[in-house]
Amino acid sequence: MIIEFFNYALNGALLGLLYALVAMGFVVIYRASKVFNMAVGEMLVLGAFLVWWAIASRGMHPAIGLGAAVAISVLVGLAIERLLFRRLIGESVFSMVMVTIGLLILMRGLVLVIWGPQERAFPVLIPLQPIIVGEMIVPRPLLAAGVLAVLFAFGLHWFFNRSRAGLAMSAVAEDHQIALSMGISVRRSIAFAWALGGVMSVVASVVYLSGKSLTFLSSEVGFASLPVALLAGLESLRGLLLAGLIVGVVQGLTAAYVDPLIGGNAASVVPYIFMLGVLIVRPTGMFGWRRIERV
Repeated sequence: MIIEFFNYALNGALLGLLYALVAMGFVVIYRASKVFNMAVGEMLVLGAFLVWWAIASRGMHPAIGLGAAVAISVLVGLAIERLLFRRLIGESVFSMVMVTIGLLILMRGLVLVIWGPQERAFPVLIPLQPIIVGEMIVPRPLLAAGVLAVLFAFGLHWFFNRSRAGLAMSAVAEDHQIALSMGISVRRSIAFAWALGGVMSVVASVVYLSGKSLTFLSSEVGFASLPVALLAGLESLRGLLLAGLIVGVVQGLTAAYVDPLIGGNAASVVPYIFMLGVLIVRPTGMFGWRRIERV
C-alpha cells in the first residue's frame, strides 16, 4: 500500500514536471515581452508535426530531424513576431492576448490543412521501457521530462537574471516605452523570445509524445499546463518546478484514490480548482512579481 502511494506520487510529480516544461512556453514569452501566449499548445503540436515530418515522413536521422524541426520552429516564431507582434509594441496587454487567441485558431487551422485530422505515430525518440526499481515503476519519457524541466528552469533563470540579453528582455517585459527610452531594442527582444518559444515547443513535444499518437488535439497539454504557469507566477521559471510538483502530485493521487470512488475524472479538474484557490489569495502566483504603482 505504501509502495503504491509513493509510486502514484512519483509518477504524478514527474507528470507535473512535464507540465512545468510545457508551461515554460508561457513564461519565456511573457517574461521577455509581457505577452500571455494562449497558443502554447498549438506551437507544441506544430513542433511535433515538424519532428514527425522530418523523421518519420522524410526518413532523416533523429538528430538531423530534430535540428531541422528546431530551425523551422525558430523561423515560425520569428515570423509570428514580425507579422503580428511587432505592430503591437506599446499597445495594451489585452490587445496582445486577443491576438494570441487569434494565433491559436490560425495555427490549429494550418495544422489541419497541412496534415489533416488523422492520427499519426510519433517517432520513439525516448525508450518506452520503464525503469523498475523494486516495486517502483518510472516511465522513461516522464523521467526525461523531469530532468529537462530542471535543466531548462535553472538555465533560463540564469539567462534572464545574469546575462545582458536576458536582463534587457526583462526590461522590455516591464514596459516597452521605458525600454525604448533606455536604448533597448524591443523588437529584437520580443523576436528572440518567440524564437526561444519555438525551441521549447519542439523539446516539450518530444518528451510528451515520444511513442504516442499525434493529432491536432495533442495541443490540450497546453491548457493542462496552464495551472502550473499561473500557480508559479508568470515571471518565475524555477517556481514552475515547485508548482509542477504540487499540481502533478495532487492530480496523480486524485486519479488513484478519488476517481475510482466517484466514478468520474476529478483528476483533470482538481489542478484548476487548486490554482483558483491560490490565485484568490495571491493573484500574482506563488513567485510572481509584485508591482507597486503610485497613484
